[in-house]
Amino acid sequence: MHFNWNYKQPTPEEERSAEEFGARLGISPVMARILLRRGIKTESAAKRFFRPQLNDLINPFIMKDMDVAVDRLNDAMGRKERIMVYGDYDVDGCTAVALVYKFLQQFYSNIDYYIPDRYDEGYGVSYKGIDYANECGVKLIIILDCGIKAFDEIAYAKKLGIDFIICDHHEPDDVMPEAVAILNPKRRDDSYPFKHLCGCGVGFKFMQAFAKNNGIPFSRLIPLLDFCAVSIAADIVPVVDENRILAYHGLKQLNQNPNIGLKAIIDICGLNGRTLSMSDIVFKIGPRINASGRMENGRKSVDLLVEKDFSLALDEAKHINEYNEQRKDIDKQMTDEANQIVERIESQKRRSSIVLYDENWKKGVIGIVASRLTEIYFRPTIVLTRDEEFATGSARSVTGFDVYSAIKSCRDLLINFGGHTYAAGLTLRWEDVPEFRKRFQKYVDEHIQPEQTKAILDIDAVIDFKDITRTLHSDLKRFSPFGPLNPKPIFCTTDVYDFGTSKVVGREQEHIKLELVDSKSNNVMNGIAFGQSGSARYIKSKRSFDIAYTIEDNIFKHNGIQLQIEDIRPTEDEEMAD
Repeated sequence: MHFNWNYKQPTPEEERSAEEFGARLGISPVMARILLRRGIKTESAAKRFFRPQLNDLINPFIMKDMDVAVDRLNDAMGRKERIMVYGDYDVDGCTAVALVYKFLQQFYSNIDYYIPDRYDEGYGVSYKGIDYANECGVKLIIILDCGIKAFDEIAYAKKLGIDFIICDHHEPDDVMPEAVAILNPKRRDDSYPFKHLCGCGVGFKFMQAFAKNNGIPFSRLIPLLDFCAVSIAADIVPVVDENRILAYHGLKQLNQNPNIGLKAIIDICGLNGRTLSMSDIVFKIGPRINASGRMENGRKSVDLLVEKDFSLALDEAKHINEYNEQRKDIDKQMTDEANQIVERIESQKRRSSIVLYDENWKKGVIGIVASRLTEIYFRPTIVLTRDEEFATGSARSVTGFDVYSAIKSCRDLLINFGGHTYAAGLTLRWEDVPEFRKRFQKYVDEHIQPEQTKAILDIDAVIDFKDITRTLHSDLKRFSPFGPLNPKPIFCTTDVYDFGTSKVVGREQEHIKLELVDSKSNNVMNGIAFGQSGSARYIKSKRSFDIAYTIEDNIFKHNGIQLQIEDIRPTEDEEMAD
């Protein structure tokens, strides 16, 4: 697959501004221009961007119901009530539970945690979980990363004398459950200025408020920031403003002194001895935490994250790694099956969305399959499987399209649904799936823009190989942590040639290892193009081509630089064989 490249040539005025801004900041004009285009236009804003400060975190008591939540938690501890920390089974939920549990455990012992079983209980608050809490004498449940739609379940708990504090970040309805307190920055009546916290972020704000109220120094919270970084990266929330502060300091903690459970996962992933980034979390750490919830029970992930003994943590991490290997096999099998269905149903290619369902697909990996299909076909995608008389599914979206609103438009057919712009979950009766599919696809047809179904690559700057210096690379690192709304800059170099040594690599010969030169210098640049072996023949033909890429550390060469090639296209209007 090749992308449409989107590049906006800077005006002379933009060039001048970038020169001046770069000189004041001590960075190259290229990087200054990227900074300006990302809305950072003053020296003070640049300073906050490059060196995020924990002092700039928002006062947690601005969040609606925070005072009520802290008072109820204080009362519970004062009355020696049993408290349960309850969370979703994905990375965000597990890290949130680990953070809140580990922090409170330092001051209070009558506390436990609970993660529902994906297959037995499903998403969110379950009656089984409430009954278990009741049997254990729990009087207060702190629920993280879910709960905003749990009307009936929370009403049931209330009758049993159990109070709920909801810490969620998913879209609420106009009417909300009867909880003692609901912490959710997306509430319509909440003036909290930052709306994009993840579930773990909301849990952190709650603990920040609790600490502030009880005279506990903020420094006691810093060792838990690595959980925030992991959840922000894995939950794909915008890495700006408050999330950027939490992610920046969380990564620092992860690299310098991670929690024992995370240290064990780092060991298992073979990531020791290198500086960890958000992409290491997305591709290595996050999937392993997720795997236990997908393949068995997410509680095992929390057991690992709160473990205090490293040798025990290492054993637990090995088990979770095994789950991850199983998950990868099932994921590949399901993706292949789904791709075959899409290929068979020719009409799917002409549609603006994809809705697939199969009775035999494993519930735990349908979200991953939906993500894969979205990446391949650039369509909002829903993948459903059967659970007795119900269908449960996961939805993923493309840039700029609100899949949550699309699902919400069919709410009369749904038993349950929840999520946000780019990812959502839903449950409906199996017999209603064909009607849902028809209505969902009609909504997408009417609301999606043609450019949203195309693979577009936003180019930040056109540069030559001579511009790729250690200074540029060091300036680039200051832009991290990367993520939504602060993506890794993509560069373009035109008229490049194979140095003569490029070759196809990989188990299935699917990647290209490149050595390239451009027409402006003698610099030879190393690069890797994942999954683009279809372009190898053209590259070896000695004709010129253009590349779009990010600049990465070459982990095999100290201080080395490597280009990660996102796309390759002929310089002239020639067809490049796939």
